[in-house]
Amino acid sequence: MRIQDLPTPALLVDGADLEHNLSTMAKALPGARLRPHVKAHKCTALAQRQAAHGHRSFTCATIREMEGMAAAGLGADLLLANEVLDARRLGELDARVTVAVDSSETIAAAVRGGVREVLIDVNVGLPRCGCPPERAGDLASLARKSGLEVRGVMGYEGHLMIVPDREKQADGVRDAMALLSAAHADVGGEVISAGGTGSYDLNRVATEIQAGSYALMDTAYGALGLPFRCALQLEATVISVSEAYAVADCGLKALGMDHGNPEIVGGGSVWFCSDEHVTFAPVAPVKVGDRIRLLPAHVDPTAAYHERLHVVDDEQVLESWPIDLRGW
Repeated sequence: MRIQDLPTPALLVDGADLEHNLSTMAKALPGARLRPHVKAHKCTALAQRQAAHGHRSFTCATIREMEGMAAAGLGADLLLANEVLDARRLGELDARVTVAVDSSETIAAAVRGGVREVLIDVNVGLPRCGCPPERAGDLASLARKSGLEVRGVMGYEGHLMIVPDREKQADGVRDAMALLSAAHADVGGEVISAGGTGSYDLNRVATEIQAGSYALMDTAYGALGLPFRCALQLEATVISVSEAYAVADCGLKALGMDHGNPEIVGGGSVWFCSDEHVTFAPVAPVKVGDRIRLLPAHVDPTAAYHERLHVVDDEQVLESWPIDLRGW
């Protein structure tokens, strides 16, 4: 099949760029040094590619992702890096399951659900989940008294992932990891899990990095000068042309917009996106029926909007992979 034969909007992955990204990360963080985060692509076929590069432990954000990875034979070491209060489905998986906990309630939920291993989730500066560092030791003691194995700690410095000043970013990562190191001293265990694509080369404390976006990339990460290529593009069709602008058939329901507008490959100015439309000023005249490609600003929600990734080479579709970990 040719790309031109795909109905639009269609999510494309350049096969050569994907391979570059996977091999580059495998050299930087080989084996267990990387625990890829599948929330970035929600695709077990892509996860199989990551496993083929030596990364066989994975991070998940949802129970659905955990179930799908286990069913795909990728359950050697799965971490749900998120708090859950109903863990029953996790305890039933044919996989090694570890769950993040940050309270007595989430510890009790892990026990009720039949989960055996946990990480103490520590707040290292991102105002989201995670206990205060000074409480981590007490929670670890409670978890062990409850019959759980505490593998160590995790803490996500997500507020530092796309800081454009690399020196300031490095300082922030160092401060965040000082908090996690202090918590780990109280908790114990062999695992210090942290980091992401934006800090994969800056985090000197974590025993494993939870990067995910590196595989496909987006314009927000692309602006940081990292050695990964924007492999993900959205193919769209021009459906209306006016004197000063044109409209293509993709919009808010096809693009992650929380990091800003997409960019048009080859140039042009995106004016705005609505539900099913992108309104843009082209650099050269376009006509109804022409195809354009856009680079999303945030890969994770963009992938979650679509049913398939089409792996391409030039104008040929090599494979089509279901985005089979969508939903919760």
